[in-house]
Amino acid sequence: MSAEATTPSTEQPKVPIEQNRSPDRYAIILRSKRQIVLTGSETEEEAREAEKQPVHIQGLPKFMSFHEQRTHMKQKLAAGFRLMALYRYDEGVAGHMTFRDPEYPDLFWVNSLAQYFGHIKASDLVLVDHQGKIVRGNTVVNKAAFMIHGAIHGARDDVICAVHTHSIYGRTFSTFGRELLPISQDSCAFHGAHSVYPDFGGVVYTPEEGQNLVKALGPTNKALILQNHGLLTTGKTVDEAIWWFLAMERCCESQILAESAHPNGWKDLKLIDDQVARGVYQNIGDAQAGYMQFQPLYQMITKMQPDCLE
Repeated sequence: MSAEATTPSTEQPKVPIEQNRSPDRYAIILRSKRQIVLTGSETEEEAREAEKQPVHIQGLPKFMSFHEQRTHMKQKLAAGFRLMALYRYDEGVAGHMTFRDPEYPDLFWVNSLAQYFGHIKASDLVLVDHQGKIVRGNTVVNKAAFMIHGAIHGARDDVICAVHTHSIYGRTFSTFGRELLPISQDSCAFHGAHSVYPDFGGVVYTPEEGQNLVKALGPTNKALILQNHGLLTTGKTVDEAIWWFLAMERCCESQILAESAHPNGWKDLKLIDDQVARGVYQNIGDAQAGYMQFQPLYQMITKMQPDCLE
Protein backbone atom coordinates (compact mmCIF):
# COMPACT_ATOMS: atom_id res chain seq x y z
CA MET A 1 0.00 0.00 0.00
CA SER A 2 1.06 3.61 -0.40
CA ALA A 3 0.89 4.11 3.35
CA GLU A 4 0.10 1.59 6.05
CA ALA A 5 -0.44 3.80 9.08
CA THR A 6 -2.58 6.82 9.86
CA THR A 7 0.33 8.81 11.29
CA PRO A 8 0.68 12.60 11.16
CA SER A 9 1.62 14.10 7.81
CA THR A 10 5.09 14.99 9.07
CA GLU A 11 6.12 11.36 8.56
CA GLN A 12 7.81 10.51 5.28
CA PRO A 13 5.18 8.62 3.21
CA LYS A 14 5.99 5.43 1.39
CA VAL A 15 6.25 5.47 -2.39
CA PRO A 16 3.74 2.87 -3.71
CA ILE A 17 5.91 1.04 -6.24
CA GLU A 18 8.92 -1.22 -6.31
CA GLN A 19 12.03 0.68 -7.41
CA ASN A 20 14.54 -2.16 -7.50
CA ARG A 21 14.31 -2.67 -11.24
CA SER A 22 17.25 -1.17 -13.08
CA PRO A 23 16.34 1.51 -15.66
CA ASP A 24 19.04 0.23 -18.02
CA ARG A 25 16.55 -2.35 -19.30
CA TYR A 26 14.91 0.40 -21.35
CA ALA A 27 17.33 3.35 -21.28
CA ILE A 28 20.97 4.15 -21.95
CA ILE A 29 22.34 5.41 -18.64
CA LEU A 30 26.15 5.28 -18.96
CA ARG A 31 28.13 8.24 -20.27
CA SER A 32 30.72 7.53 -22.96
CA LYS A 33 34.41 8.01 -22.11
CA ARG A 34 35.08 9.37 -25.57
CA GLN A 35 36.21 13.00 -25.48
CA ILE A 36 35.05 15.34 -28.25
CA VAL A 37 34.49 19.05 -28.80
CA LEU A 38 31.39 20.18 -30.70
CA THR A 39 33.05 22.75 -32.93
CA GLY A 40 31.18 26.00 -33.19
CA SER A 41 29.03 25.48 -30.10
CA GLU A 42 31.44 24.82 -27.23
CA THR A 43 34.98 25.38 -26.11
CA GLU A 44 37.28 22.57 -25.00
CA GLU A 45 36.72 23.62 -21.38
CA GLU A 46 32.92 23.49 -21.84
CA ALA A 47 33.24 20.08 -23.49
CA ARG A 48 35.22 18.68 -20.56
CA GLU A 49 32.63 20.08 -18.14
CA ALA A 50 29.77 18.51 -20.13
CA GLU A 51 31.46 15.12 -19.92
CA LYS A 52 31.37 15.32 -16.11
CA GLN A 53 27.63 15.87 -15.89
CA PRO A 54 25.69 12.91 -14.44
CA VAL A 55 22.98 11.34 -16.60
CA HIS A 56 19.55 12.08 -15.13
CA ILE A 57 17.51 8.94 -14.47
CA GLN A 58 13.79 9.67 -14.24
CA GLY A 59 12.08 7.85 -11.41
CA LEU A 60 9.28 8.12 -8.92
CA PRO A 61 9.08 11.36 -6.95
CA LYS A 62 9.79 11.41 -3.22
CA PHE A 63 7.50 13.28 -0.84
CA MET A 64 8.14 15.07 2.45
CA SER A 65 4.56 14.76 3.70
CA PHE A 66 1.30 12.94 3.08
CA HIS A 67 -0.21 16.26 2.00
CA GLU A 68 2.41 16.66 -0.70
CA GLN A 69 1.90 13.10 -1.91
CA ARG A 70 -1.90 13.38 -1.84
CA THR A 71 -1.81 16.62 -3.87
CA HIS A 72 0.47 14.99 -6.42
CA MET A 73 -1.82 11.95 -6.76
CA LYS A 74 -4.94 14.11 -7.10
CA GLN A 75 -3.27 16.08 -9.86
CA LYS A 76 -2.30 12.89 -11.67
CA LEU A 77 -5.87 11.57 -11.46
CA ALA A 78 -7.34 14.86 -12.68
CA ALA A 79 -4.92 14.83 -15.61
CA GLY A 80 -6.09 11.29 -16.35
CA PHE A 81 -9.69 12.44 -16.55
CA ARG A 82 -8.67 15.17 -19.01
CA LEU A 83 -6.97 12.54 -21.17
CA MET A 84 -10.08 10.35 -21.11
CA ALA A 85 -12.14 13.30 -22.32
CA LEU A 86 -9.56 14.20 -24.97
CA TYR A 87 -9.64 10.66 -26.34
CA ARG A 88 -13.46 10.51 -26.01
CA TYR A 89 -13.42 7.63 -23.56
CA ASP A 90 -16.14 9.25 -21.47
CA GLU A 91 -19.85 8.42 -21.83
CA GLY A 92 -22.39 10.56 -19.97
CA VAL A 93 -22.22 9.79 -16.24
CA ALA A 94 -20.53 6.43 -16.80
CA GLY A 95 -16.90 5.93 -15.90
CA HIS A 96 -14.82 6.56 -12.80
CA MET A 97 -11.26 6.50 -11.52
CA THR A 98 -10.12 6.20 -7.91
CA PHE A 99 -6.95 6.16 -5.86
CA ARG A 100 -6.28 5.04 -2.30
CA ASP A 101 -5.39 7.89 0.03
CA PRO A 102 -1.68 7.68 1.02
CA GLU A 103 -2.34 8.58 4.68
CA TYR A 104 -5.64 6.76 5.22
CA PRO A 105 -5.56 3.61 3.05
CA ASP A 106 -9.13 2.69 3.97
CA LEU A 107 -10.36 5.78 2.10
CA PHE A 108 -10.22 6.58 -1.61
CA TRP A 109 -10.64 9.61 -3.87
CA VAL A 110 -13.10 9.52 -6.78
CA ASN A 111 -14.78 11.82 -9.27
CA SER A 112 -18.23 13.18 -8.47
CA LEU A 113 -21.33 12.08 -10.37
CA ALA A 114 -22.19 13.82 -13.65
CA GLN A 115 -19.12 16.03 -13.95
CA TYR A 116 -17.61 16.20 -17.43
CA PHE A 117 -14.20 14.55 -17.46
CA GLY A 118 -12.79 17.45 -19.47
CA HIS A 119 -13.56 19.90 -16.65
CA ILE A 120 -12.34 17.90 -13.65
CA LYS A 121 -9.70 19.56 -11.46
CA ALA A 122 -7.71 18.04 -8.62
CA SER A 123 -9.81 20.05 -6.16
CA ASP A 124 -13.05 18.48 -7.50
CA LEU A 125 -12.28 14.96 -6.28
CA VAL A 126 -14.33 13.47 -3.44
CA LEU A 127 -13.00 11.33 -0.57
CA VAL A 128 -15.17 8.35 0.43
CA ASP A 129 -14.86 5.36 2.76
CA HIS A 130 -15.49 1.68 2.09
CA GLN A 131 -18.99 1.98 3.51
CA GLY A 132 -19.99 4.40 0.79
CA LYS A 133 -19.96 7.53 2.94
CA ILE A 134 -18.50 10.90 1.91
CA VAL A 135 -15.55 11.98 4.09
CA ARG A 136 -14.48 15.10 2.19
CA GLY A 137 -16.35 16.96 -0.53
CA ASN A 138 -19.90 18.20 -1.02
CA THR A 139 -20.94 16.50 -4.26
CA VAL A 140 -22.53 13.08 -4.77
CA VAL A 141 -20.66 10.03 -6.07
CA ASN A 142 -21.70 7.46 -8.68
CA LYS A 143 -23.06 4.44 -6.75
CA ALA A 144 -21.61 2.02 -9.30
CA ALA A 145 -18.23 3.66 -8.81
CA PHE A 146 -18.36 2.89 -5.11
CA MET A 147 -19.55 -0.69 -5.60
CA ILE A 148 -16.80 -1.48 -8.11
CA HIS A 149 -13.88 0.46 -6.69
CA GLY A 150 -14.76 -0.03 -3.03
CA ALA A 151 -14.72 -3.79 -3.56
CA ILE A 152 -11.38 -3.70 -5.41
CA HIS A 153 -9.62 -1.40 -2.94
CA GLY A 154 -10.99 -3.45 -0.07
CA ALA A 155 -9.77 -6.76 -1.47
CA ARG A 156 -6.47 -5.82 -3.12
CA ASP A 157 -3.97 -3.97 -0.91
CA ASP A 158 -1.62 -3.66 -3.88
CA VAL A 159 -4.14 -1.66 -5.91
CA ILE A 160 -3.53 2.05 -5.38
CA CYS A 161 -5.57 3.19 -8.39
CA ALA A 162 -8.40 1.66 -10.43
CA VAL A 163 -9.79 2.91 -13.75
CA HIS A 164 -13.06 2.10 -15.54
CA THR A 165 -14.80 3.97 -18.35
CA HIS A 166 -17.05 2.96 -21.23
CA SER A 167 -14.56 3.44 -24.06
CA ILE A 168 -15.78 2.42 -27.50
CA TYR A 169 -13.26 -0.28 -28.44
CA GLY A 170 -13.06 -1.74 -24.95
CA ARG A 171 -16.80 -2.23 -24.69
CA THR A 172 -16.93 -3.52 -28.27
CA PHE A 173 -14.15 -6.05 -27.68
CA SER A 174 -15.83 -7.09 -24.43
CA THR A 175 -18.69 -8.60 -26.44
CA PHE A 176 -16.31 -11.37 -27.55
CA GLY A 177 -16.09 -12.59 -23.96
CA ARG A 178 -12.40 -13.51 -24.30
CA GLU A 179 -8.95 -12.22 -23.45
CA LEU A 180 -6.63 -10.21 -25.66
CA LEU A 181 -4.29 -12.21 -27.85
CA PRO A 182 -0.50 -11.63 -28.02
CA ILE A 183 -0.58 -10.24 -31.56
CA SER A 184 1.83 -7.33 -31.00
CA GLN A 185 4.54 -6.11 -28.68
CA ASP A 186 2.04 -3.78 -27.03
CA SER A 187 -0.52 -6.49 -26.33
CA CYS A 188 2.19 -8.53 -24.58
CA ALA A 189 1.95 -5.99 -21.75
CA PHE A 190 -1.28 -7.76 -20.78
CA HIS A 191 -0.20 -11.33 -21.49
CA GLY A 192 -1.08 -13.50 -18.51
CA ALA A 193 -2.05 -10.43 -16.47
CA HIS A 194 -5.72 -9.92 -17.30
CA SER A 195 -8.94 -11.89 -17.17
CA VAL A 196 -12.58 -11.81 -18.26
CA TYR A 197 -15.70 -11.32 -16.14
CA PRO A 198 -18.31 -13.25 -18.15
CA ASP A 199 -21.46 -12.56 -16.14
CA PHE A 200 -22.91 -9.17 -16.98
CA GLY A 201 -25.62 -8.56 -14.41
CA GLY A 202 -26.59 -4.99 -15.24
CA VAL A 203 -25.36 -1.79 -13.62
CA VAL A 204 -23.17 -2.61 -10.62
CA TYR A 205 -25.40 -1.49 -7.75
CA THR A 206 -24.96 -4.37 -5.30
CA PRO A 207 -22.06 -5.47 -3.07
CA GLU A 208 -22.43 -9.00 -4.46
CA GLU A 209 -21.70 -7.82 -8.01
CA GLY A 210 -18.66 -5.92 -6.77
CA GLN A 211 -17.33 -9.04 -5.08
CA ASN A 212 -17.93 -11.04 -8.28
CA LEU A 213 -15.76 -8.56 -10.17
CA VAL A 214 -13.02 -8.86 -7.55
CA LYS A 215 -13.11 -12.64 -7.84
CA ALA A 216 -12.85 -12.44 -11.63
CA LEU A 217 -9.95 -9.97 -11.43
CA GLY A 218 -8.06 -12.37 -9.18
CA PRO A 219 -5.28 -11.74 -6.67
CA THR A 220 -2.61 -10.52 -9.10
CA ASN A 221 -4.13 -9.45 -12.44
CA LYS A 222 -3.90 -5.79 -13.33
CA ALA A 223 -6.81 -5.65 -15.79
CA LEU A 224 -10.27 -7.10 -16.33
CA ILE A 225 -12.48 -7.28 -19.41
CA LEU A 226 -16.09 -6.98 -18.25
CA GLN A 227 -18.16 -8.85 -20.84
CA ASN A 228 -20.77 -6.62 -22.53
CA HIS A 229 -19.53 -3.73 -20.41
CA GLY A 230 -15.93 -2.55 -20.93
CA LEU A 231 -12.47 -2.45 -19.38
CA LEU A 232 -11.10 -2.04 -15.88
CA THR A 233 -7.41 -1.55 -15.05
CA THR A 234 -5.46 -1.20 -11.82
CA GLY A 235 -2.02 -0.07 -10.76
CA LYS A 236 0.42 0.51 -7.92
CA THR A 237 0.45 4.17 -8.95
CA VAL A 238 -2.16 6.47 -10.47
CA ASP A 239 0.08 6.80 -13.50
CA GLU A 240 0.31 3.07 -14.10
CA ALA A 241 -3.42 2.37 -13.81
CA ILE A 242 -4.34 5.14 -16.26
CA TRP A 243 -1.68 4.07 -18.73
CA TRP A 244 -2.88 0.46 -18.71
CA PHE A 245 -6.39 1.60 -19.52
CA LEU A 246 -5.24 3.74 -22.44
CA ALA A 247 -2.97 0.94 -23.68
CA MET A 248 -5.61 -1.77 -23.29
CA GLU A 249 -8.17 0.28 -25.18
CA ARG A 250 -5.72 0.62 -28.08
CA CYS A 251 -4.94 -3.10 -27.98
CA CYS A 252 -8.67 -3.82 -28.23
CA GLU A 253 -8.86 -1.51 -31.24
CA SER A 254 -5.85 -3.18 -32.82
CA GLN A 255 -7.24 -6.69 -32.40
CA ILE A 256 -10.68 -5.71 -33.69
CA LEU A 257 -9.06 -4.24 -36.81
CA ALA A 258 -6.82 -7.28 -37.27
CA GLU A 259 -9.69 -9.75 -36.91
CA SER A 260 -11.84 -7.70 -39.29
CA ALA A 261 -9.15 -7.89 -41.96
CA HIS A 262 -9.02 -11.69 -41.98
CA PRO A 263 -11.72 -13.96 -43.44
CA ASN A 264 -11.51 -16.33 -40.47
CA GLY A 265 -11.15 -13.65 -37.83
CA TRP A 266 -8.77 -14.35 -34.95
CA LYS A 267 -7.99 -17.85 -36.28
CA ASP A 268 -5.87 -16.32 -39.07
CA LEU A 269 -3.83 -14.08 -36.79
CA LYS A 270 -0.16 -14.85 -36.21
CA LEU A 271 0.35 -15.02 -32.47
CA ILE A 272 3.57 -14.29 -30.62
CA ASP A 273 5.05 -17.40 -29.00
CA ASP A 274 3.97 -17.75 -25.36
CA GLN A 275 7.52 -17.78 -24.01
CA VAL A 276 8.46 -14.73 -26.08
CA ALA A 277 5.30 -12.91 -24.99
CA ARG A 278 6.10 -13.59 -21.35
CA GLY A 279 9.59 -12.24 -21.88
CA VAL A 280 8.23 -9.07 -23.46
CA TYR A 281 5.84 -8.71 -20.53
CA GLN A 282 8.80 -8.68 -18.15
CA ASN A 283 10.13 -5.61 -19.99
CA ILE A 284 7.01 -3.58 -20.71
CA GLY A 285 4.27 -4.97 -18.49
CA ASP A 286 5.36 -4.28 -14.91
CA ALA A 287 4.48 -1.38 -12.61
CA GLN A 288 7.62 0.62 -13.34
CA ALA A 289 7.10 0.39 -17.11
CA GLY A 290 3.48 1.45 -16.75
CA TYR A 291 4.49 4.44 -14.66
CA MET A 292 7.10 5.57 -17.19
CA GLN A 293 4.74 5.17 -20.14
CA PHE A 294 2.30 7.66 -18.62
CA GLN A 295 4.80 10.52 -18.20
CA PRO A 296 4.76 11.86 -21.80
CA LEU A 297 0.95 11.98 -21.73
CA TYR A 298 0.98 13.76 -18.38
CA GLN A 299 3.43 16.33 -19.72
CA MET A 300 1.26 16.85 -22.78
CA ILE A 301 -2.11 17.23 -21.05
CA THR A 302 -0.86 19.48 -18.24
CA LYS A 303 0.71 21.82 -20.79
CA MET A 304 -2.50 21.85 -22.85
CA GLN A 305 -4.83 22.14 -19.85
CA PRO A 306 -2.85 23.33 -16.79
CA ASP A 307 -6.03 24.15 -14.87
CA CYS A 308 -6.51 20.42 -14.18
CA LEU A 309 -3.81 20.76 -11.50
CA GLU A 310 -5.81 23.31 -9.50
